[in-house]
Amino acid sequence: MSGNLEGRVAIVTGAGQGIGLETARVLGERGAKVVLADILADRVETAAEGLRSEGMLADAAAFDLTDEGAVAQAVAAIAERHGRIDIVHNNAAFQTSEQRGCDLDVINLSADAWDKAFAVNARGPMLLSKHALPIMIAGGGGSLIHSASGFGLLGEMTLTSYGASKAALINLSRFLATQYGKQGIRSNAIAIGFVLSETAEATTPQAVKDILLDHHLNPELGSPRDIANVVAFLASDESRFINGALIPVDGGFTAHQPTMVDFRRLFEAAGSNQL
Repeated sequence: MSGNLEGRVAIVTGAGQGIGLETARVLGERGAKVVLADILADRVETAAEGLRSEGMLADAAAFDLTDEGAVAQAVAAIAERHGRIDIVHNNAAFQTSEQRGCDLDVINLSADAWDKAFAVNARGPMLLSKHALPIMIAGGGGSLIHSASGFGLLGEMTLTSYGASKAALINLSRFLATQYGKQGIRSNAIAIGFVLSETAEATTPQAVKDILLDHHLNPELGSPRDIANVVAFLASDESRFINGALIPVDGGFTAHQPTMVDFRRLFEAAGSNQL
């Protein structure tokens, strides 16, 4: 499949590290010119230089997704430099340790945490899509891919703002597909499960990893590469007939009944799976 994105220009947000950086790498390996976008200039410049050292075509763009003027300026500069925009991966999300400490159940939820989550996780993708779309349409169309989450599909005891903002992103993707599909635009969302990025490896307690793994149907947790491969597929012509879709990329986490783990233990103890 290498080379199936040759000649295309891709923007990946939140590309300074983790899933965003790995996605930029996979798109670059498949021939795309990749613009790594992040709010932290030093981090994203280093990331882009790393990809260039691996032989890929990579630029860096530092801008604030919540600032419409900055987004419009960055998109215009990318289009001027590369002549087109074919792929946008709305990957960036606001999820710092401080934010997690404020993004709790609704009674204890900080309104500021709610606003910050929606500013980056929903408003940011809307702004980038808004300003990239005219260029993509003028070039014959393209693919928008949005990183959502299982938190945007199911309830949880915490991370209320994060989950609600990801639900908004899922429906934004459908609106984009509906409004611009006839003009050659495909817009799809992926519901990402727990992925063992470097940050997750370092900061997630083993007890939490064990709980999450119990609820995966796969025998192991995912990696950033697992997500990047799906993004690259959705960016390519191989997915040309997929539009307005939500694709879980979560090892089966959202595919089963909530009681699955408890029943599995019950059946193991009983030596039978008869209810």
